Amino acid sequence: MELSRSLQPQLLADQVYDVLHDAIISGELPAGSRLRIRDVAAQVGTSVMPVREAIRRLEQGGFAYREPHKGAVVKGLTLEELIHVYDVRKVLEREAARLGSERIKAEDCARMEAEYGFMRAAIAEGRLEDHLRHDERLLTILYEASGNPVLVSTIQGLWKQCLAYKTLGIKSTFDSTKSNELLWCYQRDLVAAARANDLDAAMAASDASLDVAVAGIRARLVAEEDKAADAASS
Repeated sequence: MELSRSLQPQLLADQVYDVLHDAIISGELPAGSRLRIRDVAAQVGTSVMPVREAIRRLEQGGFAYREPHKGAVVKGLTLEELIHVYDVRKVLEREAARLGSERIKAEDCARMEAEYGFMRAAIAEGRLEDHLRHDERLLTILYEASGNPVLVSTIQGLWKQCLAYKTLGIKSTFDSTKSNELLWCYQRDLVAAARANDLDAAMAASDASLDVAVAGIRARLVAEEDKAADAASS
C-alpha cells in the first residue's frame, strides 16, 4: 500500500506529460504558448505537483523552455536548428558507428539484436516513445564499443537536445507510411554491419538513417509553417 501511494504522483505526471506532449506535437499548443502550472492543473484535473513534474520533463526534452518572468513556454522547432544539430550528429555518429562496428564483440551484437526486436514490437504496437528508447539503446551499445566515452556522452547530449525533433520525425514517418519500414530498416542494417565488422556498411547505414530523418522532419516543419501562414492570411 505504501508503494502504490508513493507511485501515484509519478503516474499522474506521466499522464499530464502525455497530454501536453501530444498537444505540442499536434500544434494544439503552438510555439510561444505559456504553460501556467495552475491553469494546466485546472484543465487536466490534477494538483500542481504532477503538472510541475510534467513541465520539467518537457523542458528536459526540448519541448519547452524557461523564460524570465513568464515561466515555461512551448519551444518552436526551426529548420535552422534542425540542420545545425543533425549536421553535428551525422559527423559524430558516423565515427561512432565506424569505431563501434570495428571493435564490437559478439555478445554486444546479440544485445543490439534484442533491442532491435523490442523496437520492432514497439513500432507494431504504435508505442513510438518506446521505439525511440530501444533505438537509442541499440545505438548506445554500438557506440560504446568504440571505446570512446566522450564521443558517446556527446552524442547522447545531442539526442536530448533534439528529442523534440526526433519525436516529430518518428510520428511523421509513422503517420505517413503503412509499412513503417523507415523506422527500422537502418537499425537492421547497423546490426548486420556490426556482426560482420563492416565499417563501410555501418557508416552508410548511419548516414542514411539521419538523412531520412532530416528529410521527414523538414517536410513536417515546412508543412506546418505553410499551414500557419495560410491561417494568418485568411
